[in-house]
Amino acid sequence: MKKVLFLTFVSLFLFSAQLLNAQCNSNRSHHGKAYKTNHHSQDVVDIAIASDVHTTLVAAVKAADLVNTLKSGGPFTVFAPTNTAFNKLPEGTVSTLLKPENRQQLTQILTYHVVPAKLDASTILASINAAGGSFTMKTVAGNTLTAMLMNGSVVLKDENGGKSFVTTTDLNASNGVVHVIDAVVLPK
Repeated sequence: MKKVLFLTFVSLFLFSAQLLNAQCNSNRSHHGKAYKTNHHSQDVVDIAIASDVHTTLVAAVKAADLVNTLKSGGPFTVFAPTNTAFNKLPEGTVSTLLKPENRQQLTQILTYHVVPAKLDASTILASINAAGGSFTMKTVAGNTLTAMLMNGSVVLKDENGGKSFVTTTDLNASNGVVHVIDAVVLPK
């Protein structure tokens, strides 16, 4: 009887480990695009440049002249909106923000997606739990983002009440970590 219970426990443990591994690996893909899980030789900008779902973000970072800043030592946690996330903004918003005369506003929005610390997914989850359900982070822009759990997923809430789901986690870089999000968060 003890042997049967032990074998059942071992089987359940191995199944749970395989399920957890599959869930972790699924967090490394987005819209059919697989991300490499080890980016330690790439910085946060290189990770975005290598992604075909972040071309709008890369164009915006270049237009705001933030490439050198985000290639510096950091550490940074970047919540990287996809092209689809930018497409959710009202029509004409992105093209207007990319104009040279709107560089300050674009910079404010982009730096609102960056926290000046390396916060991997486990740190964010632990912080959410330790803070009783939501964790507030100060961004490079000087504003705050709140991380919380909704339906088992990490969600960012901006200062306007807008929400964005984290869809891919822990793209580790030489100067921080990138987490992919499904909507642009906006400061007040």
